[in-house]
Amino acid sequence: MIPKSFIFIGRSGCGKGTQAKLLSDYLNKVDPTRDVLYVQSGQEFRDFIKGNSETQRLSKIIYDVGGLQPEFLAIYMWVNVLVNKYTKNEHIIMDGMPRKFHEAGVLDSIFDFYKLKKPIVINIDISKEMSINRLMARKRLDDTREDIEARLSWYETDVVPAIGYYRENKNYQFIGLDGDRPIEDVHKDIISKIILD
Repeated sequence: MIPKSFIFIGRSGCGKGTQAKLLSDYLNKVDPTRDVLYVQSGQEFRDFIKGNSETQRLSKIIYDVGGLQPEFLAIYMWVNVLVNKYTKNEHIIMDGMPRKFHEAGVLDSIFDFYKLKKPIVINIDISKEMSINRLMARKRLDDTREDIEARLSWYETDVVPAIGYYRENKNYQFIGLDGDRPIEDVHKDIISKIILD
């Protein structure tokens, strides 16, 4: 199997991380000769804001209020992982990026640079209300519904245009899924739709 690239995108709480992990396990099983490079923007930021630089301090302020990080930092997070860890022999799973239209263009340049053909975009769609309910169920103690709604407000203005970019781009395989189903059903749907060769 040739190395494949996957982008998981969708609202917070849609199950991107869970499905990315299940796909990683599946790829390890069907293609044991290759590793999976799993790039998770959320985890990269959680690790990053533990530092003491001015950039890390400012980023932590944004993170603590659930804001959208500036594009240059978001891009830095996943570019840094690829530059330091990508060997060309592994599958790539990108979880939670891009979050803005312009970031999608940067990802384009990455796929071109590494000559990675036809990346697979998996958009897991859930309603705003479902997203809020799921985040409320796992929320921090000081979170209110209003806090969560404020953190989700950028989805429509920033993430939706990025999703549209992929849906209309013939250089990508776009898969849109209903995320309001059992985890196992969503995973089976992903496996049935991805093109592996």
